[in-house]
Amino acid sequence: MGKLIRRTLAILIVIALFVGVLFAVVPRTTVKQMAVRSGLMENTYYQEGDTEWDNGGVEEYYFNQLPSSYNEIYRELYSRLSAGEDSAQIYAQVSVDDFWTAYYSVLADHPELFWIGSSAQVQSNAVTGLVAGYTIESTVPENERATTRGMLEAAADECIRQTDETWSDYGRIKSVYEYLINTVEYNADAPDNQCIQSALLNHQSVCAGYSKAFQYICHRMGYFCTYVTGKIIGGGDHAWNIVRIDGNYYHVDVTWGDPVFAGTVEDGNGITLMNYNYLCCTDSEIRTTHTPDEGVVSFPSCTDDSYNYYKINGMYYDTWDKGVIYDALMASVQNGESAIVMKFGTQEAYETAKYELFTNRLYYDADQYLMRESGVTSWNNRYSTDDEFRVITIQWK
Repeated sequence: MGKLIRRTLAILIVIALFVGVLFAVVPRTTVKQMAVRSGLMENTYYQEGDTEWDNGGVEEYYFNQLPSSYNEIYRELYSRLSAGEDSAQIYAQVSVDDFWTAYYSVLADHPELFWIGSSAQVQSNAVTGLVAGYTIESTVPENERATTRGMLEAAADECIRQTDETWSDYGRIKSVYEYLINTVEYNADAPDNQCIQSALLNHQSVCAGYSKAFQYICHRMGYFCTYVTGKIIGGGDHAWNIVRIDGNYYHVDVTWGDPVFAGTVEDGNGITLMNYNYLCCTDSEIRTTHTPDEGVVSFPSCTDDSYNYYKINGMYYDTWDKGVIYDALMASVQNGESAIVMKFGTQEAYETAKYELFTNRLYYDADQYLMRESGVTSWNNRYSTDDEFRVITIQWK
């Protein structure tokens, strides 16, 4: 044992001398870092074969999808970041590209790392090309994080309190969707808009803030929810979520549920109704407008439509039937509803509905009823048509 210790010390001394020679070209390299990488010391953040890692109490979809070669750097990054190490040396031997894959995977799995901003830097070894260390942009000073964490937990729990544990999983997830749309304003210039505090505390955000806040609340409720990045067809970068209910997966895009993203409108004032197209929708539906990133991680197939909002709520029409639609229009105004929403099962039915409703003015009798009830001689409607989802919305008032 004594010889082994002396031999180890001798090797460390050699390493130390080697580091001194290369320090000018190898940034931030230390004896301990090189000892870990050479196998002389254990990486305290990761042990091969160990499955009892701290995962923050959530199902880490990205970690589970990544090849096992990423395990060490992912676990080390999560441990360091969750411990508040905004700048650190990396023990895992990892290339710059693989570092970024692991880094973004950790952030995708863990929206509770709320202080991590949208940029970071890595230092790499000029000789080996391996990452030596990292420095993140922080949006919350270290001495304020405990307070901010408490505020975020309270904000999430306020949303959760508006649900009941006796409700179905779908019902509770739908409530979170509605809560965020009702309490968050889309603002491209919102501060810290890549983090959950933009949505839950500042109530102004963009797609990243909406999606991470939705994921954060779902995690606190014990639901699987992962973060999806991709692009809008004909547009720019975007983010949304995938949830799991009863073993099936569904897309949820809270951002596009906001009325600001409603379709074309007749009078230019804009539909002010929440959009349910993007609550628990399928691959075929969302991919008419969204394209997920194709990278190291693959997303689960979303093919089940059991929780289609329109089918559940009697707003779905397989085929066009003039009498059925007329009755639905009249029932809507007579019941005092603010709007009627109709989704059609085929393109033919949808095109016929648009023609009958807006060219032949099938809703004229409904307007006449509203004028009589209100004692006025004219009535203006707002409407939108969503060609991708085959949805027509008429807002009566």
